[in-house]
Amino acid sequence: MQETPDTYSEKPKQSYAGFILIFVLIKLGLNLLAISKFGFQRDELLHLALAEHLDWGYVEVPPVIAVLAKISTIIFGNSLFAARLFPTLCGCLIVWLGAQTTVELGGKKFAITLTCLALIFSPAFAASGYLFEPVVFDQLWWLLSTWLTIKYCNTRSPGYLWFLGIAVGFGLLTKYTMGLFVLALVISLLICNQRKLFFNRRTIIAASLAFIIFLPNLIWEIRHNFPVFNQMATLKKEQLDQLKPSGFILQQLVDNGMGIFIWLPGFLFLLISPAFRKYQFIAFTFILLFALLLLMNGKHYYLFGAYPMLLAAGGVVFERWLSNRKFALKVGVAAICTAPNFFIFPIALPILSLNQTIAFVQAGQKKFPFLNFVVLWDDHQVHAITQNYGDMLGWQELTAKVAVAWQGLTPAQQQHTQIYADNYGEASALNHYGKAYRLPTVISLDSSFELWAPANLDASYIIYVDEEKGRNVEKLQPHLESSIRVGAIENPLAIENGTTIFLLIHPKRSLNQLYKKDRADQKIHRLI
Repeated sequence: MQETPDTYSEKPKQSYAGFILIFVLIKLGLNLLAISKFGFQRDELLHLALAEHLDWGYVEVPPVIAVLAKISTIIFGNSLFAARLFPTLCGCLIVWLGAQTTVELGGKKFAITLTCLALIFSPAFAASGYLFEPVVFDQLWWLLSTWLTIKYCNTRSPGYLWFLGIAVGFGLLTKYTMGLFVLALVISLLICNQRKLFFNRRTIIAASLAFIIFLPNLIWEIRHNFPVFNQMATLKKEQLDQLKPSGFILQQLVDNGMGIFIWLPGFLFLLISPAFRKYQFIAFTFILLFALLLLMNGKHYYLFGAYPMLLAAGGVVFERWLSNRKFALKVGVAAICTAPNFFIFPIALPILSLNQTIAFVQAGQKKFPFLNFVVLWDDHQVHAITQNYGDMLGWQELTAKVAVAWQGLTPAQQQHTQIYADNYGEASALNHYGKAYRLPTVISLDSSFELWAPANLDASYIIYVDEEKGRNVEKLQPHLESSIRVGAIENPLAIENGTTIFLLIHPKRSLNQLYKKDRADQKIHRLI
């Protein structure tokens, strides 16, 4: 009798814990090699700032990332290495759970090997698996929910369903894209043969658990007039509307590198193979997620969390294809599906120094010009490094030059000075690095900073960080007695290159009126 996932699921499964641990340690080692490189990315700095204002919600994210930032700071400190420890541990858990999902689908050592190597070396998971952002935690909740769903299918033990509800609840508190995953999963279960297994009183209890966990954030959103919708509208206008469906599709084909040769067969077999009929809902979940994000002009990385379950299935497919083949052939297949990813790995994970990374990119551009898209930024220009790396540079320089302006004032003048930054990246950098210079609290109306912005911007002196390289200050001249250019970020590799610092001297009342209007407009937008 041919072994299928259905028949295999009835047998006791070997844990392969020791074997899986090897791959977890490889992931851990690579991340530890990289996480102190370059500097904080702007979103990481924002999340550290949120930790100083703990609440049940924020303009751009639910509360979990802020809580993790607070815990990380208390336990490990506020260094770059410390901030990236939790994402690193999360990335290791993704490798572990990906392997466990492979086992649950009927895979053994070779299937586990393919799945884990893909999760470690695919550009998508290398690039997202070390930054202190909700993305990697979102991927974990998606994968955990998938694994729990499969376990419930195989065992019908209600405990897995209860834990699924808990995972969904915390997933929603981490990133709202969890809602899309749940929607796609529920519709897929309705379509497939598992609907009778899931839609009962047990499911209602699991859904209730998820709702209770998510409820505090929902109440916060209601009380603040759903800032998430305004944030989504702004994101759509400024970024998503510029994206093309063809670009999204292309990104899905290349984001996992050679991993496509693992996840694509896995997807196809889940969709059409009788041997995988029990798990067909996984394929439909992916289809629905892909379609939803394509229609919404979603960013390409929103779908990353759906690939581990396909990679797990793909590993099982290859293992069955090669079950009677020689060991050398299996090694060759694993090498073909993994080794080419090594050539772009330093672009995804900063395992090299900055100068080495620049040299690596230049060498790659000469040999493979078609890879220029990897270093193509939102300004549609090809740069020396990736945009993600460029967003890690210039922050300490910015803070040091703001500190020069601050220290150039007398103690009496400092008592009547405020610092204002145009965007949340600048504000978050000044909030983090400014403590060493004893800078006053930075003010901004961008992102969540507007939630705790003061009622007035009415100091006698304002140190102003102009993201438009001086153009904003030019517009403010009628509202100032005078202004002095203090300095600017002078790092051509940084996204913020050219961001300029000014000292605004004796602003008029009209400037404060403009500020108060902008602050009020932020609140009004939440009502629209």
